[in-house]
Amino acid sequence: MDILHKFQHWGDAHHPKYLDIIRIILGIFLCYTGIAFLQNMSLVTGPLSTKTSFGSFAVIILSHYVVFAHILGGILMVVGFLTRFACLIQIPIMLGAIIFINSASDVFRPYSELFLSVLILLLLVYFLIVGNGPWAIKLKEEKEWQP
Repeated sequence: MDILHKFQHWGDAHHPKYLDIIRIILGIFLCYTGIAFLQNMSLVTGPLSTKTSFGSFAVIILSHYVVFAHILGGILMVVGFLTRFACLIQIPIMLGAIIFINSASDVFRPYSELFLSVLILLLLVYFLIVGNGPWAIKLKEEKEWQP
């Protein structure tokens, strides 16, 4: 059994059911955030264009990637299908939010989003490792892997 299968087996064996509720809530929050960004695109393009040196076309491409990844990743996390993939496409966005958007000058603001961004990043890394859990969509019955 190679490392990836051991990793997946450990994640499936050590996943309590209450963590699925946290995964579903995280997915709903990410989907809601993607819809909110879609309704008001200046929330995404404004900070990207002022705090980075990207061109305007790159800012538009990045902002659409953020919206698409939040909506798609949120839906995938809610239903528990391809959870690791959903976390993988969300992690660069959250790293960018922590590094570029929540810069050092905004950390001590009264209602800074840095804590929320770090919490979401940690949850995404956790679900990247552990996987989707027992309350998830499974396309076919998984068989035990044998060498």
